[in-house]
Amino acid sequence: MKPLISTFFLLSLMFLSTSPPVVSLTCRPTELAPCAAAILYSLPPSDACCSKLKEQKPCLCQYQKDPSLRGYVNSKNSKKVGTACGVPPPSC
Repeated sequence: MKPLISTFFLLSLMFLSTSPPVVSLTCRPTELAPCAAAILYSLPPSDACCSKLKEQKPCLCQYQKDPSLRGYVNSKNSKKVGTACGVPPPSC
């Protein structure tokens, strides 16, 4: 019976060690710098912009609540960039 328990324990350890690491998201508005030209000057968003926007999507409500960022998040151009990147406006 002991070998069975040892085998189970070893298999459990192997399974746990192969699981992907949990990556936490840090909300930093500066991460959206690649979107500045698209938002400020109505230019088409770059691939880097769309990638960062998708990455920062969980942070958009937080940015929308910040008085210094609210205007950017709610702007017409931000909504156009979000639509072009496939990121809907936040509904907070």
